[in-house]
Amino acid sequence: MPAQPPERPGLPDPRVLRSRAALEAALRELVTERDLRQISVADLTKRAGVNRSTFYEHYADVHDLAVAACTATYDELVATEPIPHSQLTPDGSPLPNPLPALFTHVAEHAPLYRALLCDEGSARMINHLLHRITLAARTSRGLPVETDTTDPVSAFLAGAILGTVMDWLRRDCAGSAEEVGAAVWPYAVACAEVLPGADGRG
Repeated sequence: MPAQPPERPGLPDPRVLRSRAALEAALRELVTERDLRQISVADLTKRAGVNRSTFYEHYADVHDLAVAACTATYDELVATEPIPHSQLTPDGSPLPNPLPALFTHVAEHAPLYRALLCDEGSARMINHLLHRITLAARTSRGLPVETDTTDPVSAFLAGAILGTVMDWLRRDCAGSAEEVGAAVWPYAVACAEVLPGADGRG
């Protein structure tokens, strides 16, 4: 039997990557079939074709796996840049409304988001996504991400965006992405124009 080539230092073990990918894919499949709370570790390992011990080498529990499995999808959501920072672009033209793209993304992944964020979902998942959107808001508003200084405007915007998404999901995405995005956008812009320190304390 030929010798296996040595692993290069600093690179992840391909077997680890395969196991994680299989488990995360299994979770994404299963949440479209049943509530998150009804999915067990046994369900996941059977679907992924890995051992139970392998699961616990990588994840503490099903919710821990759910956070990892949905990170790429969450990154797509955050990448739509739903947080405005002013009413105008640098050249003076109206700022394009990115919210229809956000709600289109949510609609495309509605079973996954509904399972993870709505009534049968996880507070851990909601907090994870809220934190990511808040960081995106800080970046959009020109504020440093890593800081001890709070920015209530970014937190408010993130909560409003996520709250709207969750309500829309609960209502089976009633109304088009364009309609919902257009309805929310003026309020998001008005809030975003509250600059840090505008209350005289920052």
